[in-house]
Amino acid sequence: MQIEAHDPHHRPEADLQDKGLSHNAVGLFGGTVLGISSVAPAYALTATIGILVAEAGTKMPVVIIAGFLPMFFAAYAYRELNKVAPDCGTSFTWTTKAFGPYIGWLGGWAAVLATVIVLSNLAGVAVQFFYQFIGDLAGSESIAALWENKPINVLTCLVFLAIATTVAYRGITTTERVQFILVGFQMVVLLAFGIAALAKSGSSDTGMSFSFDWFSPAGLTMSAFIAGLSGSIFAFWGWDTALTVNEESKDSDKTPGRAALLCVVSILLTYLLVAVATQMYAGVGTDGVGLGNEEIADNVFGALAEPVLGGPLHLFLFLAVVASSAASLITTFLPTSRTMLAMGTYKAFPSRFATIHPRFLTPSFATIAAGVGAAVFYSTLTFLSESVLTDTIYSLGIMICFYYGLTAFACIWYFRHELFADVGSFVFKLLFPLLGGLGLLGVFLVTLRDSASPDYGSGASIGGVGLVLILGLGLILSGVVFMLVLRARQPAFFRGETLRVDTPVRVKDTH
Repeated sequence: MQIEAHDPHHRPEADLQDKGLSHNAVGLFGGTVLGISSVAPAYALTATIGILVAEAGTKMPVVIIAGFLPMFFAAYAYRELNKVAPDCGTSFTWTTKAFGPYIGWLGGWAAVLATVIVLSNLAGVAVQFFYQFIGDLAGSESIAALWENKPINVLTCLVFLAIATTVAYRGITTTERVQFILVGFQMVVLLAFGIAALAKSGSSDTGMSFSFDWFSPAGLTMSAFIAGLSGSIFAFWGWDTALTVNEESKDSDKTPGRAALLCVVSILLTYLLVAVATQMYAGVGTDGVGLGNEEIADNVFGALAEPVLGGPLHLFLFLAVVASSAASLITTFLPTSRTMLAMGTYKAFPSRFATIHPRFLTPSFATIAAGVGAAVFYSTLTFLSESVLTDTIYSLGIMICFYYGLTAFACIWYFRHELFADVGSFVFKLLFPLLGGLGLLGVFLVTLRDSASPDYGSGASIGGVGLVLILGLGLILSGVVFMLVLRARQPAFFRGETLRVDTPVRVKDTH
C-alpha cells in the first residue's frame, strides 16, 4: 500500500474532537429542511424582491440565478471538506486547518457575528409580521401598528428570542420536528402564492408578459448587477446550517454535504417561481403594487398578499412570513452555537463555550450566549438608532462573503496536492470552489468600495465614510483585539496544539 489516494480509514484529521453532541439524529431530509429553514425563503423574498427590482428592474430572475451560482459552487467546497473533516466548527475548523489559527479564528468570528446579528433581525421581523397578522385578523389598525412602539417591540422580541433559545437548547430532534411544520407550511403557502399570481397576471393592471429576456444579463450595468447580486447572495445565505449539524447527522461525512446542495437547489427553484410570478402580476412600476414602488420595497408580500390571494387567505401569507422568521430564528442558533462550541473545544474561545448539556446533548452555554447576545444587540440598537440596525444588516453581506469565500479558497489549498489526481478532484476541489470563491471575493471587494460612500445603506456616515463599511469591517476587525487577548490567556490553539494545520494524506491500494 502506498500513500496517494484517499482512504476513509486513514484520518490525518485525528486531532478533531467529539464534542458530545447526539449522533445519527439528522437524516438527509431533516438536514435539507434545517438548511431551508435557516435561509427563511418567505422572509428573504419579501425583504429582497423590492431591492432586486430597484437595482436590476425586470432582470431580477437573472440576478437571482447569479446569486445562486457562487453559493452552489461554495457548497461543493463545504461538501469536500466535510467528507474528510466532519466537524461542527465547519468554516472555522476547515480554514484553521488550511490557513492556520489566526485566519481560521477570524473566519469563525465572522460566522458567529453574522449569525448573532441576523438572529436579532429575524426576531425583529417576526415581531412586525406577528402584530400585522393579529391586527388584520382582529381588524384593528392600532394592533397592527404595535410593532412600531419600541418598548412593546423589544419586549415581544425578547419573548420570541427566549422561545427560540429554549427550542434550540432542548436538542436537535426537537428543533427538527418544529422545522418540519414551519418549513412545510411556508413552502406550501409560497407555492400557492406563486400559482395564484401566475393565474391572475393577465388580469392585473400593472402586470407584464413573461419574457426570456429576464434571464439575460444584457443591458445591466456592472454596478447594478453587483448591487443586486449582493442582495441575492444574502437571500441564499444559511444553507450551511445543514453542514453545522454534521456531527449529529447520519453518515456525517456524506449526508450534510448532500443536504446543503439539495437545500440550495430547492431555494433557487422556489425563488424563481415566486419572483417570476410576482413580476408577471405586479410589474416593475413605481406606483401601486409595482415592485419598483419604494413604499412597498421593504415588505412586498405585505402589499401583494390581499390582491393576489384575496381575503382571508392573504392572512396565510402573513403567517408564512412569521413562520419563516420563527423557523430561521430557531435554526440559526444551530450554526452560531456549534461554531462557538467548536471554538471552545479547541481552546479558541473560553472553555465554557465547550459545555454540553448532559440530557439534551446541546451546546448549552453557547446557545444561551447566542440568545443573550442577540437580545442585547437588538435592544440596544433599537433604542439608540434604527439606522444603525439597518446598516448593520447591510453589513452582513461583507461578513457572509468573507467567511464563505474564505472556506471556498480553504478547500483548494487544503487539497492542493491532489487537485489534478482525477476529473472529480479537479471539478469539485478546484474548479467549483474557485468559481465560488472568486464570485464571493468579487462581491466582497465591490461592496467594500461602494459601502465606503456615505450614500450607501441608510446614508449615515462617520467622517465621510459610510457606516455600512465601518460596521462591516469594524466588527470583523474588532475580533482581532479579542483574538489577541485570548492568545495571551490561552495560547495553545494559536500555537497549533489543539487544531493543527495539515494537508490530507491520500492512500491508494496498489493491489
